[in-house]
Amino acid sequence: MTLLEYDSAATLTGRRRFDVRSAVFAGLLWACLAIACLFLCTVLVVIISEGLARFDGNLIGNQPSKLRPATSGVQSAIFGTLWVMAGTIVLALPLGIAAAIYLEEYADNTKWWNRLIELNIQNLVAVPTVIYGILTLAFVVRGPLSVGAVALAGSVALALLILPIIIITTREALRAVPREIRDASLALGATQWQTTWRQVLPASVSGIATGSILALSRAIGEAAPLILVGATVFVTVNPDGIFDRYTVLPVQIFNLVSLPAIEFQHLAWSTILLLILVLLAMNGLAIWLRNRFQRRW
Repeated sequence: MTLLEYDSAATLTGRRRFDVRSAVFAGLLWACLAIACLFLCTVLVVIISEGLARFDGNLIGNQPSKLRPATSGVQSAIFGTLWVMAGTIVLALPLGIAAAIYLEEYADNTKWWNRLIELNIQNLVAVPTVIYGILTLAFVVRGPLSVGAVALAGSVALALLILPIIIITTREALRAVPREIRDASLALGATQWQTTWRQVLPASVSGIATGSILALSRAIGEAAPLILVGATVFVTVNPDGIFDRYTVLPVQIFNLVSLPAIEFQHLAWSTILLLILVLLAMNGLAIWLRNRFQRRW
């Protein structure tokens, strides 16, 4: 065997060995995906089969009642969720988007305080959600503001929770806009604010909207921070504003599963199904907005 034939045989053997390893690794990835999908489908099938028993008009139209469990509903939790999420949107979206615009378009990355702010924002994403509830309890429910256990406190807790996510996703959407668009706008005499407002933001609206909706869909399913700020009470009336006592769907589920009557267990499953449908609708809206307004450069 010549030297050239020996090198060719060795290369072919190494390539076959590499192909076998790639096939094994790909098989393991597919197996992990199949196991995850199996668990997800099992959970969804159980929730649907158990939740359809009480998924009727009483679920939305009636108030919670321990005296009439067969016709009890979660209307107060639905209205409480709407008020809390409305306050979260007002508090988190403008502040998060404005902070992202400043950090991405105006901040000087050579300054140490800007790098410190970016580092803290990235670290806040990994903070346990209950910490935001403790912080809101100390400074909003009690402490300096002392607004009490009202819907506004829940909005503040959830706004603090999703604020880092909104900032990071908005920055990524702004960063996806090509630098040439900014340079061309500035070269034509536009100011930096005009460039940001008329060129960069319209081009990144799909990414901003998608990230914001996904952040809100995470907030609507959170229970841990709201338990600490007063959402654990058994509310039987709809809140009329952000300064009323409230409960939300995740906390209502937490309360229902602790009750002994079997009717409350069925009601809990139906409430879980309702919450999943809301989350799927919000995620579907995010996907539609991304596909509808996405620009390819």
